[in-house]
Amino acid sequence: MNVMKKWLSGFIVLLSLTTVAQSNTDAAKLLEEVINKTTSYSNFKADLDYTMVNVEMNIDEKKSGVIYVQGDAYRLEMEGQMIICDGHTVWTYLPDSEEVMVSNVEDSDESISPTQILSKYSSDYKARFSTDKNCKDENMKAISLKPEEGNKFEKMTVIVNTKKLSLESFSIYDKNGNIFTYNINSLIPDQVLSDTVFTFNEKAYPDVEVIDMR
Repeated sequence: MNVMKKWLSGFIVLLSLTTVAQSNTDAAKLLEEVINKTTSYSNFKADLDYTMVNVEMNIDEKKSGVIYVQGDAYRLEMEGQMIICDGHTVWTYLPDSEEVMVSNVEDSDESISPTQILSKYSSDYKARFSTDKNCKDENMKAISLKPEEGNKFEKMTVIVNTKKLSLESFSIYDKNGNIFTYNINSLIPDQVLSDTVFTFNEKAYPDVEVIDMR
């Protein structure tokens, strides 16, 4: 799973969780409050930093990006790639190779429709408070999410601000020893967004090769 897919899956898994196993009532309740607040927005823009670490393979990669989300529509821009979805069609644009791949949501690996993600990760998650060196502020709490059954990742660690009820960062631990961490530098809700934000305008990229996979 590449950087973009990992971010999309992890973030929307969080926003799509309707039930969390009550292994720790306080942790599950706090996470539910954060999710409910975030999903109450009509839309949002989030600026984020990304790191991917694998100690055994001596990998320490860092990138930054921005995501816009409005219902099932989204636009994610990260160094070297942009994924746009209007809820029906997905455009994956690779500026370096000057090509854009077009697919239907139901056929796309990049799809982050909350319904599809929720069905893909349908098992319950056990939530419990955990320790994290980044929780230096008394308002910060770390919550560990462990899937009940096998998944593409072993666990997620979420850091939330208990005062603001905001998601500050989350880390995804996969089965290959990779740790993907996303720090949300800012999240601005209820923006005035044009519909063009969630579509790819081919006329604006006259040299791009369109690969229609529909």
